[in-house]
Amino acid sequence: MELRLLGYVVAIAEEGSISGAARRLHLTQPTLSRQLRELERRLGTALFEREGRGLVPTPAGEALVSRAGRVLAEAQAALEEVRLAGEGLAGRFTVTFAGSGINGPLGGVLGRLRREMPRVELRLVESFNDAEMSDGVLDGRFDIAVQRLPSRDGRLAVRAWWREPLSLFLPEAHPLAHQPGPAPLTALGQVPLVVWPREVSPHSHDEILALCDQAGVAPRIGAEGRSVQTVLALVAAGFGAAVMSDSHRALRRVGVRARPLEGTSTTLHLVWRAADRNPLLKRFRAVLGAVEPEEASP
Repeated sequence: MELRLLGYVVAIAEEGSISGAARRLHLTQPTLSRQLRELERRLGTALFEREGRGLVPTPAGEALVSRAGRVLAEAQAALEEVRLAGEGLAGRFTVTFAGSGINGPLGGVLGRLRREMPRVELRLVESFNDAEMSDGVLDGRFDIAVQRLPSRDGRLAVRAWWREPLSLFLPEAHPLAHQPGPAPLTALGQVPLVVWPREVSPHSHDEILALCDQAGVAPRIGAEGRSVQTVLALVAAGFGAAVMSDSHRALRRVGVRARPLEGTSTTLHLVWRAADRNPLLKRFRAVLGAVEPEEASP
């Protein structure tokens, strides 16, 4: 049964007459009468009966009018959902992000998206493995990644988004924690280091060793932690210092002091499928782009 016929039945029931419904529907009265007779013939039952000067639904008509109202409302809702999806205002969108990102500007962006696009089902996946994030974008598990070291793949679009310094997070009692200004790279040789296991976050692990090599010092590994909270807890307990993005200061771990690490920085990148034309992706990138984006990477 066509949706327009259901609309005719509802209009007749609400107006109480063929003439009133015809005016409302912008049809001629003979056309609407013919459509109603044809529908009743197909259903094998009368849908309306005359009462006084108007029409009222028969029991069969009442059943159809009740169901038709719900069907038409669902159809309208479906059309609205399609329209919103086409405008990037509805649907499901999955973001994977590095743990450091959520402590910086990304948290505010996600909050803004929830306010501006309440019809979007925003799914968030935290990850500590850059390769897994890029791979997840490629295979469609994620719509976009906010990560430090994207994979080099021609199918991925990559844009540098947010740059911040690296900091040395030190036990509060350590002498280095109370010196003024940024910590020199050589400080990495003056304290044991709390690092990520390489199998958990190879980039972060290798980055710290590369900084030690750049400073000309031999790293001493004091402990390993598999989460930011664990790393900071080990620092507070005196196992050593940790090199992490400066945004982790927002966690305000008791017993830990942070100093910027001289001459260092880290960059968060936006990574998405180059061929993806999802309107939600375009809108998400536009919101992210309002947060002082860096120049696009080559």
